[in-house]
Amino acid sequence: MWNPDVYLAFADPRGRPFFDLLSRVGAQSPRRVVDLGCGPGNLTETLTGRWPDAVIEAWDSSPEMVDAARGRGVAARVGDVRDWAPAPDTDVVVSNATLQWVPDHPELVVRWAGQLAAGSWVAFQVPNNFDAPSHQTVRDLARRPGWSDALQDYPFREADVVKSAADYAGLLSDAGCSVDAWETTYVHELTGGNPVLEWITGTALRPVRNSLDDEQWERFRADLIPMLDESYPMRTDGTTFFPFRRVFAVARVN
Repeated sequence: MWNPDVYLAFADPRGRPFFDLLSRVGAQSPRRVVDLGCGPGNLTETLTGRWPDAVIEAWDSSPEMVDAARGRGVAARVGDVRDWAPAPDTDVVVSNATLQWVPDHPELVVRWAGQLAAGSWVAFQVPNNFDAPSHQTVRDLARRPGWSDALQDYPFREADVVKSAADYAGLLSDAGCSVDAWETTYVHELTGGNPVLEWITGTALRPVRNSLDDEQWERFRADLIPMLDESYPMRTDGTTFFPFRRVFAVARVN
């Protein structure tokens, strides 16, 4: 289960890649703009500011996130992005930090490119930090005696979850697109107690939370804190630097 409030605790740093992604989309007056994996809708609602005449379509697999998006006035619907197909007037497809949850997403974005009309845009961004300490420590702890039984069904997120920028560029170029692909490492300046733990609670730790009862969840968090503190020490000024690598691809269908 996704918790919109937890996710939005870091709305500003989570939102920056979305705007960096959209800055490379050159659509001038799109008829329909689709946000696949819209989350709580805080970013989706900004699309109307850029393209006020466009129909904004939004999907997310989480009913909780869709409820939050609808509360912001976004016409969101519950649905799996793998089931989405473009309407004839779709000119822009955006997916922000969603496709890493879809194992066959490289084939999916190629399919979308093949279904869209010439001149349409496909833009997506995925995290590429699965080999970072923030994720490796979770895997290490989940595999320890005492946790391995409770988390035997935990879907381990390994370093090969997403492809490189060059790989995505090649796939979409072969699909008949002009492609702009790149990779960026953001260094987020976080504050407060255990900020990296709180960050990953809203994303990477979600499957762990779903596998544990309340008491187990609190113990798991307590065991994780010193491991994360070692990898991401708090500075003397009270801030914690959290490097976060992301991959971007923007494709225009030829």
